[in-house]
Formats: sequence, structure tokens, C-alpha cells
Amino acid sequence: ESNRDLKNAKDIYDTLLNTRPTAVNLFWTLERMWNKFNNLLKEDVDEKKLIDELFKEARRIEIEDYHANKTMGGYGQVLIPDKATILTHCNTGALATAGWGTALGVIRSAYEYGKDITVLIDETRPYLQGARLTAWELYEEGIPHYIITDNSAGFLISKGKIDLIIVGADRIVANGDVANKIGTYTLSVLAKEHNIPFYVVAPTTTFDLTTKKGKDIPIEVRDEREVKTCGGCDIAPKNSPAINYSFDITPAENITAIITEKGLINEINEKNIKNFLNYRTN
Repeated sequence: ESNRDLKNAKDIYDTLLNTRPTAVNLFWTLERMWNKFNNLLKEDVDEKKLIDELFKEARRIEIEDYHANKTMGGYGQVLIPDKATILTHCNTGALATAGWGTALGVIRSAYEYGKDITVLIDETRPYLQGARLTAWELYEEGIPHYIITDNSAGFLISKGKIDLIIVGADRIVANGDVANKIGTYTLSVLAKEHNIPFYVVAPTTTFDLTTKKGKDIPIEVRDEREVKTCGGCDIAPKNSPAINYSFDITPAENITAIITEKGLINEINEKNIKNFLNYRTN
């Protein structure tokens, strides 16, 4: 029976490992939990202690993530001027993390510090995480905000209506290229063209130094029905095919700075990232 339970645990681990090929934080967390599980097995602990210790480890991960988010918020809010209008993408708040958030955590911190800010949330098609989740979080916090269509961002930036863009990350590779929700790359190009800051906020667990460049990151492709339906209703001909990449790659040269819980990386390249992570974690 114990062998069967071990096989079931390994099957669950492998299944979760293959659910999201682009985002690296899940891999990191699973690896940490799996190592803890195997170390407990080597100690030959009883079932109750095994479960208790695994819950404690999961709780530690949760607390560490929350504190990392709060710290990033403190570092990042310094970069947000008073009376700024900020554009953000997808959901990077408490709903997407252990609490507070990454990019949205920076926005929360700026508001908490008393800054007069307005947030523009693009809807983030096709799953509408911006409109459905980020808007709800900002509403609950009382932070002034507007939902905009994805395709209006360029127009608003060109009219000087947006002061900076701040996004999260699902994976940051060795050279500083960033994988994030589809549409992030487009915003980075707009920011570069119009000379406004483009910040990426992510904990150091998001860095994957084993992958050298963004082009090597596997990009998740999701069901085309997400594009062709909205709220359970068809919005496109059933026989028309759709392409539904879930993430894109933003090159390091489009990023103003990466904000982490260890501080900021301003000059984004492989050498600086490696030195930053080695220095800050040793």
C-alpha cells in the first residue's frame, strides 16, 4: 500500500508539473514540496507527521511569498510619481499570489503611501483577467481605476494619458527576456516607442537561469474556444479557427527595470542578473 501511495504522489507531482509549461514559479514550488516529501520519507516519519510537515512547508512558502510581495511593493512604489496614471496588464494581485501581489502590489503600496494615482486596467483578452479580477481587487481597495479595451492602450499612450506601465512575469530567463501574459510584448513596444517606463515586478523565484533566451521558453497554447466565446456565448463563427497563445516574450531591451524582493535590476543583461542574484542570495 505504501508503494501505491508513493506512486500516486509521484503521479500527482508529474501531472501538476505539466499543467503550465511557461510559468516557472509552479515548478519551483512543486520541486520544493517534492524534496520535502522525499526527505520526510527518508526519515521514516508516520503518516500524520508527514502530512503535518508538508502543510507547514506549504505555509512557509505562502508566508515567504507574501513578504516578498510586500517588499517588492516598497521598492517599486518609489518609482511611481504622485498623480501618475498607471497601465497594468492581466491580474498580478492577491488573487494571483499568496497575498498583496507583484505588479498590483506595487500599485497597492503606492496608494498606501498616500500617492494620488489612477490605474488603467486593460481587459486582457481572451480570459479577461484584467476586467474580471484586477478591477475587482482595485474596487475593493478603493483605488481609482478604469477598465480599457486591450486595443485602446496605444491610443491612450500616444495622447500622453499614461505615465508608466507595470506588469508581472511568469518567467525571466538568463538574459532578462520575460515571459508574461499575451499582450505584454505589445505594451513594451508601445512604451519604448513613446518613451515611458516599462517595469516588470517578480520575485527571484521567477528567474530561470537555466534557460538562456526568451525564444527557448515553451509557450502555452490554450483552447481556441476561449477566443471564440465570452461568458459562455459564441462571439465568432463556429467553423472559424482561432489561435490562442497564452503568453508572449518581452525582450530585455524593452524593460526599464525589474523589481524584485531583493532590489532593482536597472541594466538588464545576463551578467548583471547573475551577479545580482548571486550577491543578493549569498
